[in-house]
Amino acid sequence: MSDTPRQILVTSALPYANGSLHLGHLLEQIQTDIWTRFQRMRGHQCIYVCADDAHGTAIMLKAEQMGITPEALIDDVNREHREDTAGFLINFDNYYSTHSPENKQYSELIYNRLKAAGHIAERTITQAYDPVKELFLADRFIKGTCPKCKAEDQYGDNCEVCGATYTPAELINPRSAISGATPVNKDSVHFFFKLSDFDAFLKDWTRSGTLQDEVANKLSEWLDSGLQEWDISRDAPYFGFEIPGEKDKFFYVWLDAPIGYMASFKQYCDREGIEFDAFWNKDSKAELYHFIGKDIISFHALFWPAMLSASQFRTPTAVNAHGFLTVNGKKMSKSRGTFIKARTYLDHLSPEYLRYYFAAKLTSTVDDLDLNLEDFVQRVNSDLVGKVVNIASRCAGFLTKKFDGKLADTDAAPELTREFMEAGERIATAYEKREYSRAMRDIMALADKANQYIADKAPWVLAKEEGKEAEVQQVCTAGINLFRILVTYLKPVVPELAEKAEAFLQDSLTWASSQSLLLGTSVAPFQALMSRVEMDKVNAMIDASKEEQAAAAPVVPKGPLDETPLLPEIEIGDFSKLDLRVARILKADHVEGADKLLQLTLDLGGETRNVFSGIKAAYDPKTLEGRLTVMVANLKPRKMKFGMSEGMVLSAGTGGSDLWLLEPDEGAEPGMPVR
Repeated sequence: MSDTPRQILVTSALPYANGSLHLGHLLEQIQTDIWTRFQRMRGHQCIYVCADDAHGTAIMLKAEQMGITPEALIDDVNREHREDTAGFLINFDNYYSTHSPENKQYSELIYNRLKAAGHIAERTITQAYDPVKELFLADRFIKGTCPKCKAEDQYGDNCEVCGATYTPAELINPRSAISGATPVNKDSVHFFFKLSDFDAFLKDWTRSGTLQDEVANKLSEWLDSGLQEWDISRDAPYFGFEIPGEKDKFFYVWLDAPIGYMASFKQYCDREGIEFDAFWNKDSKAELYHFIGKDIISFHALFWPAMLSASQFRTPTAVNAHGFLTVNGKKMSKSRGTFIKARTYLDHLSPEYLRYYFAAKLTSTVDDLDLNLEDFVQRVNSDLVGKVVNIASRCAGFLTKKFDGKLADTDAAPELTREFMEAGERIATAYEKREYSRAMRDIMALADKANQYIADKAPWVLAKEEGKEAEVQQVCTAGINLFRILVTYLKPVVPELAEKAEAFLQDSLTWASSQSLLLGTSVAPFQALMSRVEMDKVNAMIDASKEEQAAAAPVVPKGPLDETPLLPEIEIGDFSKLDLRVARILKADHVEGADKLLQLTLDLGGETRNVFSGIKAAYDPKTLEGRLTVMVANLKPRKMKFGMSEGMVLSAGTGGSDLWLLEPDEGAEPGMPVR
């Protein structure tokens, strides 16, 4: 591997600015941070920038819901993201926002260059429109019944039950996820990036070594089927940058999001006096790497390089994609407490535990990574505490007590030392190729050999024998130097541990320093470098995640009892206040403009009641007429948007189509009390 100094710019994907970071975000940021720290240790100029993705309808709507401006929302989230990433020791050179003057400048520049070169098309399209909120609806803001498997409450572009893809127009009973209104079709002029103009370029670029083989193979399927024009505009109201020369037309968030990499770097350049063009000019000799999740490959490996090439900027050296994070073998779950926010983790555990565990499992592929919490505890305790830190703790006491911390002048284990030093290039190659798990295996195999050496020499036995003082000093000096080399190799992964080791060794650890020894110098009195992971703290983190979810959504849970929290306890007297009566459904109708409600006319034994009930997904109203059910007869009438509801019918189930009205036994009559 060449040691010629390199100029490297690195980015990780931009977290969306409408919520907290979770461990899935940290998987990517830790992977990137390890790589950039390694490059700096090798003596290269490696700049790591990121930003919040701060535009789009979702942010606009959330800010509206919170009663604040979008600018206030993204500023609050940006502060939180900065604090959380710092807590995980993510060493950004610059962390910014896509809602910035620099991003506006480069977004307009790139768009104008694309337009001038004839790569922008304009045409009228028909879209779903929310007549209540008065905005066009993206696919994810439309819900309805899957046209293939008939699963309810599915998004407008794909079904999470059967995996089918479709258009919002194909949904059965579509509704706006924002207002509940039935969408209507409306025409609008949109602007498109003519991606097909770059078919030949992208076929070459995606096979040029810039992508993992599995990613390039997947993209070749899309390229072979023909590239479609990409809609890069959105209609007002929209939180983003207005398209130059157009009124009430905005750049789609995915146009300016990757340009946010350039904007964040530009802010850094202006602050540090670095030449922007040296990294982004089309003839630049610098290197550019993006670390992303596999779910956003198309944006980074098709749209982005085509936009850059067409606007006379350089393209990425490589786009490195990783898989998803699972916890205990399953998708992260809020109800199980495994959807863990960054701050929740930091409230209970050291960030270096997670940094090491991720490193021990990360490869250069797009395979998913599982955080098995029992394995997490065992591996960190075994490897970092039981193997690496143990070397220093076994040797330091003898040096401090018997030799005032002075190291011997000679190396007592030259062959073992040579083996450790020679492993450096192999480990460096693994880091460079993002094969962190291989690097960790090699490091821990060396740690085993160091511990075996100390066990064989047994300085605790030698210390009790006459005339063995020099040998004790030499053995412990060899152990300390082996520890020093190991921590140097681990420094990109566990920088705080390395910093504590540097204070103990009274030495700075660089990659080059792994090829030399500390002899005849002194070490400081040994302080604990890392404590063991306790399973009760892991369990406390899970419990805290569950509590956060319960606090965020204090509603009657959907799903099995073992998956969801119970509501607070009530007294028997509370239950006795309910007046439950048999009622006959005289009439059942759909409610115009409501996606879940049916309007029921109930006979309560000489008295009729009007009740709105959220059972539309489970029942055809015509099948209900004439049936008996049970209602809460003394519920205070509630004025709703659609009229007055004068009670509540009782049903059981998990929601949606999984609901059953309670029915009394044969012989019951309307108005009879239910006990």
